[in-house]
Amino acid sequence: MKGRDSYMTQSKVVGIRTADEAAKAGKRPSRFSNRKVDRAFYWMAVPAALIFTLFLYVPFLQGVAYSFTNSQGYGRYSWIGFRNYGALFRDGRVGHAYLFTLLIAILITLLVNFIALFISVALNGRIAFKNGFRVIYFIPYTLSVLVIGYVFKYIFMTPLPALGKALGIGWLSQSLLTSEHYAWIPIVFLSVWQAVAYSTLIYLAGLQTIDSEVYEAASIDGANEWQKFWRITFPLIGPFFTINLVLTLKNAFNTFDQVVALTAGGPDSKTETVTYLIYKGGLTGGEYAYQTANAVMFFIVLAVIAFIQLGISRRGEKI
Repeated sequence: MKGRDSYMTQSKVVGIRTADEAAKAGKRPSRFSNRKVDRAFYWMAVPAALIFTLFLYVPFLQGVAYSFTNSQGYGRYSWIGFRNYGALFRDGRVGHAYLFTLLIAILITLLVNFIALFISVALNGRIAFKNGFRVIYFIPYTLSVLVIGYVFKYIFMTPLPALGKALGIGWLSQSLLTSEHYAWIPIVFLSVWQAVAYSTLIYLAGLQTIDSEVYEAASIDGANEWQKFWRITFPLIGPFFTINLVLTLKNAFNTFDQVVALTAGGPDSKTETVTYLIYKGGLTGGEYAYQTANAVMFFIVLAVIAFIQLGISRRGEKI
């Protein structure tokens, strides 16, 4: 303790001297005046910033520029201003893609966080082989979405309709992937099945930060398990819930591989997400500049939703 006190005293003296020297020189003391930064940090940070700028920000700005042209991705093109953006608001296919993406994103986010929170609380309890269960639940996250998507496509095309016929369930007797009304179910199911693993891991990390003495004190006061969850567990893992909410919603809005593997946007473009529409129309449909404008607009929508979501979540944490 003496060494620590002497160090603090020396630090204060150095700070006072620095401030006095700055005052004598006619300058206002800065909070960075007694801080030295090693040049090695700049040698690490500056190259990384340049790489990010070169491979992320420059292509993004080029894409924004292309959105104001009639380019098809090759050959000559001309400047057309905001025509692509105006056409997006009149395109019914684009509107349906945004609506479909929004609906499945909300559904996926709710299901993933509910199931992940339930599983994490169960795995955090005193159960046998809980480490083995954690590995089992995390395996889906390590697998490729496209590979697993084709496996699930076979399941929804053959075994599941056969089971529906055997049980006499009409809507399940035919493949859900070919139904205009139910084709969204396999996409949501596959998205939730894979996303739950990572969210469970984050919730488990949050649960590990809660001291067991808090639960013991609550038990002494007569609180039941449900009251412990709502009054102790859920408020204390609020930051982890915010992180999961943002990440899950962001990933759900970017649903792409699931659509490619299961429905390819069908039937009759009913399951086209915004990302799939941008890919299909921009790279294979000759709408490069048009879909680039769509991508820019989608980026703005995601940014606005993310800021709103973070603001609401932070207010909830303060309360």
